[in-house]
Order: sequence, then C-alpha cells, then structure tokens
Amino acid sequence: MKESSGLVDFHCHLDLLPDLETAYQRCDEIGCTTLTMTTTPKAFPRNRVFAERSTHVRAALGLHPQLVSERGHEIELFEQLLPSTRYVGEIGLDAGKQFYSSFAEQQRVFDRAIAACADQGEKIISVHSARCARKVLDVIESRSVTDSCQVILHWFSAGKAEIDRAVRLGCWFSINQRMMASPSGLSIIEQAPRESLLTETDAPFLEIEKCRVEPGEVSGTLALIANALDLTDIETRSLIASNARRLLDEK
Repeated sequence: MKESSGLVDFHCHLDLLPDLETAYQRCDEIGCTTLTMTTTPKAFPRNRVFAERSTHVRAALGLHPQLVSERGHEIELFEQLLPSTRYVGEIGLDAGKQFYSSFAEQQRVFDRAIAACADQGEKIISVHSARCARKVLDVIESRSVTDSCQVILHWFSAGKAEIDRAVRLGCWFSINQRMMASPSGLSIIEQAPRESLLTETDAPFLEIEKCRVEPGEVSGTLALIANALDLTDIETRSLIASNARRLLDEK
C-alpha cells in the first residue's frame, strides 16, 4: 500500500461510483487522504467495512439533505450509528428549487444531527449548504458544535459576511476546482485562514471541461489555490496535507 502522497480529497462519494472496492483501492494506490461521504445511514455500514481495510480512506456517516423527503426517518438510525464513528457527512441543508418543498424537514433533521454531534463531541463533519449558507451557520452556531467538533463547509458558496462568520465560528473549508472559478470560492481563499483549507473533488459529481473528476484528482485545485495564495505547487500541497494531518490529529 502506498504511503501518503500528500494528496487530500476531503469530500467525495466512493459508493456512488460503479465499483466501490475499486474506488477504495484507487485512493489507497495513489496515497490520497480521503473522506468519503454516505448519503443515507443505511449505506454507512458497508462503507465502514471497506474503510477499515483501507490505509487512506475514512468513511463518514451521512443523511443528505436532498434525500430527506424520502429518508428523513433514518435520522434515528443516524443517531444509533453516530457513537461508532468520528466522521460525519454528508449532512446539511439544500434550498434549491428542486428540494425546497422538504426544507422544513431538512432543518429538523440537520438540527437533530448537529445536536447529536455536539453532544457526543470529537466529530469531523462535512456540511452541505446549497443556497442557504446563513441558515446552516445559524444551526452550527446555535448548537455550539464547533466547540467540540470540527465542521468542514463543503463547496461553500456565500457572501463575504457569511464567510467571515464561518471563519469566526472556526469552520474549515473544502475547495474544489470549480469553486475557484467563482467569486465566492476566491473570497474563501482571500478571507479564510490558509490553515483552514482542504481540497475535495465531490466525485462523481464534478466535471471539468465535460470530463468527470475522479476521487483524488485535486492537482487542478491545488494549482489554482497556489496561484491565489502566491505559493508554489509544492508549498500548497504541503499546506493542504499538513492541514489534513492536523485535523485528523496525525503526525
């Protein structure tokens, strides 16, 4: 098994790729520190089995907001499984038109998930916040979850005020290549402490020039972050790898 390469993919969905075992193996072969999401609690146990065999992949327990209308009742299973894992994701809120009809239920489920994490403490949580950055931060702040847990805002798209608020709350930010083409993504790089930055792919959902980005393919993101921070590629890769190690409490 390859040693860590310094690559970091802190938000992807290995179990949504055609072959789960191959997806895990690929991350290990390239030495990429990977946090893979689950979209329902029922998907977590199988992912955990693969993660326990893996050197570089951690599996997170999730209940995706886009599935809450159908699977919101699984919050009870989420709470039952939560003590067994340090990693949580993907959870959050989605106020997009397609999912807004379930927004009240999303808020109930997200608040309950964050409250459980805050109560247990020592969780690393990847949070979805489509078109509702303020409401997501409201829950994070009201539950004081960042006092005992590490919250990573995945693909965070917000104005400068919300970015500043997220920084004050102690949130981390996982950045992908498409984000770097948006004013919001660039604002995160400008406003957030560089020690709070991580890279992600959101595989298999991210495409660049009509090509699907695979898990661990973060070189394009690293190059753009390097340019924005006026660092070399090597310095940027070292920064992100160091951030991941610190987050995971690894030497």
